[in-house]
Amino acid sequence: MNYVGIDHHRQYSHLTVMDQEGQVLRSGRVPNVRVEIKKFLEGLEQVEAVIETGRSSYTMVDVLEEVGVGVKIARPNEVKAIARAKIKRDNRDSEVLAHLLRMKMIPEVYRRSQENRQAQRVLRQRAFYVSAMTALKNRVHALLAQQREEVREEVARETNIFSEKGRKMLLGLDLARGEKRLLEALLKTYRHLETRIGESTSFVEKLYEESREAQFIRTIPGFGKYLAVLVAVEIADVNRFADAAHLHAYAGVIPSTHSSGDRTHHGKSLRAGNRWLRWAAVEAVWPGVRADFDLRCLFERLARNKGANKAKVATARRLLTTIYNVLKEGRNYVAYRR
Repeated sequence: MNYVGIDHHRQYSHLTVMDQEGQVLRSGRVPNVRVEIKKFLEGLEQVEAVIETGRSSYTMVDVLEEVGVGVKIARPNEVKAIARAKIKRDNRDSEVLAHLLRMKMIPEVYRRSQENRQAQRVLRQRAFYVSAMTALKNRVHALLAQQREEVREEVARETNIFSEKGRKMLLGLDLARGEKRLLEALLKTYRHLETRIGESTSFVEKLYEESREAQFIRTIPGFGKYLAVLVAVEIADVNRFADAAHLHAYAGVIPSTHSSGDRTHHGKSLRAGNRWLRWAAVEAVWPGVRADFDLRCLFERLARNKGANKAKVATARRLLTTIYNVLKEGRNYVAYRR
C-alpha cells in the first residue's frame, strides 16, 4: 500500500507519496487539475490518500476518487494536536499527513454526499442574505433614530416600515438631501436582498418535501420550513452522534470548562463547531419561547439567574436535544401535556 499526504491550496497541492516502511517515494507541487494529478500518481498501485478538511478540499476528494484513489478527510485541529511542528512548510505538512495515514492515526470528519454539499451551499447563502438583511434593517433604524422629532413621529405611526406601504412612507419622508440618499441606497439594497432570498424559496420547499427529517424538525416550536431544512442538511445523519451532548458539541453551544482539583469553572460557549447549526438553533429560540410554555419557563428562569445571553444559548441546547430525540426516534415532536 502507498500513502499520499496532501497539503491542499486553492490553485495547487503538495503531494507526498510514502510506502509501507515510511520511505518517501516522490514529493512535489501539483496543480489541482485531474490530468496533472493522474500523471503524478502514475505507476503507483494500491494508493490511499489523506487531505485536511477545508473550503475547497472536496474538489480534490472528487478528483482523486475519479482516478481511483480512496481518500480520508482529516480534522485539521486534531491533526495539529497529533503532529505539532515548529517548521511550517507544504512538503513537511504533506509528509506528516502521509505518515499519520500510514500509522492509521487520522481523525476523520463525516463524509458528505455531493447532494448534501450542494444543499448546504444554497441554504448557507440564504442564511448569509438573511443575516445581511437583519444588519441592514438595524442600519435603517439607526439612521431614522438620528432624524428630527417630526420625522421620528411619522415613522413611529407605521407598524411595519419594511412592508411595501412602509417603504413608500420612508421614501416620502422630508429628509435632508444627503440623508435621503443614504436611506434610498439602503432600501434599494433591501429590495435586492429580498429578491435573492425569494429565489431560494422554491429550493427550500423542494428539500422540505423530500426530507422526512426536516418535517420532523418543523414540528418543534421555533422551527419554520427554512430552519428545519437547514438543520436537517447540516446534521445529515443523526446516527453519527452518540448522544445529544455530542450534537451540542458539534453545534458549539457547550460552555468551556476549566477544572483543577475540586474547583470547576464554566466559561463562555465554545465557538468551535458548525456555526450554521448553532445559528439556526439560536435563531429558533425567540419564536420557540413565544410558542411553547415549557421553553418560556426555562428561558425566564435561566435569564433571572444567569442573564439573557446565557439563557438563550441554554435554550438552544434544549432545542438541539429535542431535535436529536425526534430524529433518533423518527417521530414528530409531542408537547408535554399538563
